Amino acid sequence: MPGHGLVADPFLGSGPDGDGERPVRRGRIVDPESCGRLIGRIADAALGPDRTDSVIVLSHPVLAGAVHRNAARELLAGLGPTRVLILSSARAAAAYGGPRDAGPLLVVDMGAELTEVTLLVGGRIADARQAETGLSDLDPATLPATLVGTVLDMVKSMWRQDRHGAIRGALRKGPVLAGGGALRPEVTDRIARCLGTPVRLADDPSTTVVRGAGQILSSVLRHGVTPAPSLPRRTR
Repeated sequence: MPGHGLVADPFLGSGPDGDGERPVRRGRIVDPESCGRLIGRIADAALGPDRTDSVIVLSHPVLAGAVHRNAARELLAGLGPTRVLILSSARAAAAYGGPRDAGPLLVVDMGAELTEVTLLVGGRIADARQAETGLSDLDPATLPATLVGTVLDMVKSMWRQDRHGAIRGALRKGPVLAGGGALRPEVTDRIARCLGTPVRLADDPSTTVVRGAGQILSSVLRHGVTPAPSLPRRTR
């Protein structure tokens, strides 16, 4: 946070070996008490005690189920009179790193614990895939090949189910790459080569989602535009 540095929870990592669980794992809240405490500290630093008319944007993994979204919403409700806007991480990444047109767009988010590929059409989620593995799970020696293979498998799966050519159009435009994996040239270059298309990288891929959420928040505050709802998770 500007002016505050890294806002951390002093109770995290307080187990006997200093390896206590983080409150969010694989995009899901696993420790509501600790997570609520951390959110409260951030809100105190950013908003102060009077939170009347404040707005908070919450981004979540694309395929996060209603149970996990509702758990996050309940924690934010404890902050007081704030308005909460919920949107997927793919829409946030597209807002910051994608083109301005409303055509099909592929967003590849390669994080520490999740890897997601999302097809957006007109700003809405048309299809999505998720692998519950990320940078922290992979052997550094094989990370590029394994991560790229995971991404390509998800793109191929979406291609096989695409009936309207949206994936083809999105690939011609070039996918948006986000997350820590997009910081690694050996990963981004291999994805571009295997897909046969240029890729789009934001200035800082590891913060693409939070910066995009900030842009959407600014638009909401200026124009009162509400993000489109995310689709519920579908059984495959």
